[in-house]
Amino acid sequence: MDDRFAMVLDGAGGARDVPFGGAEGAPEGGFRWVHVMQPASTGAEWLADLGGHEVVEAALLAEETRPRCTILGDAVLLNMRGVNLNPGEQPEDMISIRIWAQPGLVVTVTRRSVLALEDLHARCLAGAAPASPAEMIARLALRLADRAEPVVADLNERIDDLEEHMSDPGALPPRSALADIRRVSIVLRRYMFPQRDALSTLEIEDVPWIGGLERARLREATERVTRLAEELDAIRDRAQVVHDHMMDSRAEAMNRQMLVLSVVTAVFLPLGLLTGLLGINVGGIPGANSGFAFWIVSAGLVLLGAAQFLTFWRMGWLRRR
Repeated sequence: MDDRFAMVLDGAGGARDVPFGGAEGAPEGGFRWVHVMQPASTGAEWLADLGGHEVVEAALLAEETRPRCTILGDAVLLNMRGVNLNPGEQPEDMISIRIWAQPGLVVTVTRRSVLALEDLHARCLAGAAPASPAEMIARLALRLADRAEPVVADLNERIDDLEEHMSDPGALPPRSALADIRRVSIVLRRYMFPQRDALSTLEIEDVPWIGGLERARLREATERVTRLAEELDAIRDRAQVVHDHMMDSRAEAMNRQMLVLSVVTAVFLPLGLLTGLLGINVGGIPGANSGFAFWIVSAGLVLLGAAQFLTFWRMGWLRRR
């Protein structure tokens, strides 16, 4: 698909390319589609030729956008987001699609390539073009949801794998994988709920060129986006559960290690005290002149240490919990 193109759709499924910037208008019962993939901070003389005023130009060429729907008389300004499926890109780096639609004209502006738009363009060339601007918006919204579903499904599979890994005793899932799932789900969710609200607004607004069939399709697109947003909510909550389990497991392991260190310290503290007392360089040390005193003291220390370990075992300090 070219960076710029213009098409005339006859309203009966047919479509044909026309020169970009040409003066050819929409046929009876049809409309014209103008698409531009335009980098930021570039001119928009082509938009002025289409009759776009300052508000339209500011909305279509804004540096940053969020999904929204604004009604301007009989025209609609709609911003949506699509997952970034371009090679080497991250899906959560969602691409903005700015739409200006009115009777007889639809203008779409993007910064990068959007596969959902390419799908729609291919359908037009195949003789299955939308019959009206409203139907085109509804189809595009559905295709955006279709393209986002595999990304959300992949997140579900990844969190399933982490939960299964978490069920193994003593095994912890990698923290980097969990952090990536949480990051992607949060970013996608950030745009899904506003997109749902924008489509819902367009569906209920009293726009004369949106008919009953188009409203039904917009309602279906709204439901699809809502379901994706709810799945992202569930993924985020499941990731939080996995994270809490990881923190609990790490805290439990640390507590066990600290308990072992405490037991070792408790055992050797009295032993060290006794050996320290017997090792002071003063007169009167018992057994100083006896050849058996060392072995007697060593046996006593062993018995004392064994008694301490037995006591700790009975108290449950050395048992695995």
